[in-house]
Amino acid sequence: MTPFGEAIRRLRAERGITQRQMASALGVSPAYLSALEHGNRSEPSWEFVQRVIGYFNIIWDEAEELQMLAGLSRPKVVINTSGLTPKATEVANKLATAIGRLDAPTLQEIEALIDRGNFSGESGQHPRTAQAPKDRSRR
Repeated sequence: MTPFGEAIRRLRAERGITQRQMASALGVSPAYLSALEHGNRSEPSWEFVQRVIGYFNIIWDEAEELQMLAGLSRPKVVINTSGLTPKATEVANKLATAIGRLDAPTLQEIEALIDRGNFSGESGQHPRTAQAPKDRSRR
């Protein structure tokens, strides 16, 4: 299941709406909606996300969160390590192999590490995005 799929399933459950009802209202098949919820479809289009937001009549923070979750819901991710260090390629491959076996606390630790921006390198930035060193004194 993807983050977006989990969110729309939760919204449907909170409102007592079936997949069939929601699919009909959005003009998609129940099979498409099921596949989207279960992570068997790619990231939903911006237009579809807007229809979901309108369907559930959600605004502001909740709508923004749903849009963000849609962007994080690509079930088949490719990590391009060409031009990076051998260690980056090794870690990407290990992550790809291990991701299905990692428990929730470990995934949260990895996410927190990424969100903090604790990347190796002298500048503290990811090599692909490194530009001028950031002023980190405000943190």
